[in-house]
Amino acid sequence: MKKLLLFIVLLSISFVVQAQERRFKFGFISYDAAIKAMPEYVIAQKNLSDLKSKYDAETKRSEDEFNRKYEEFLDGQRDFAPSILQKRQAELQDMIQKNVAFKNESRRLLQQAEIDAYTPLRTKLSSLLQTIGKERGYAFILNTDNNAVPFVDLSLGEDVIGFVKETFKQ
Repeated sequence: MKKLLLFIVLLSISFVVQAQERRFKFGFISYDAAIKAMPEYVIAQKNLSDLKSKYDAETKRSEDEFNRKYEEFLDGQRDFAPSILQKRQAELQDMIQKNVAFKNESRRLLQQAEIDAYTPLRTKLSSLLQTIGKERGYAFILNTDNNAVPFVDLSLGEDVIGFVKETFKQ
């Protein structure tokens, strides 16, 4: 019994020493910088910019139309019959509500377009990081964005942005 107990203690000490001596190798990367290094990022940015310009142009057109009608209303309000005055006020109120609804909807659609544009890039980058991690023997790869990792010991970890950029050049 004593021999078995001694064997188990020696075996467990051996495992603890091996675990302490083994250092994990890890990578780190700025996910945002990696996304921005992708060739597809420029295309996604241009498409989003074009879409935003279209929404901005429509918003400006609607605002100009409202301003024109409002000025007409101000110019003629003294001469309008009460029923016409109420009708014009209701039209202006309706235009304001529609313009606000359009702005909110265009903001929502732009956010969704951004998600849709960047999802394939994020998927591609995640896949690439998995490949790099396996090839380089990393235990994990940290995302250093948003000060999530305020300290990285460079003797234990490796910045993988170079490997990512190299892949995009191929």
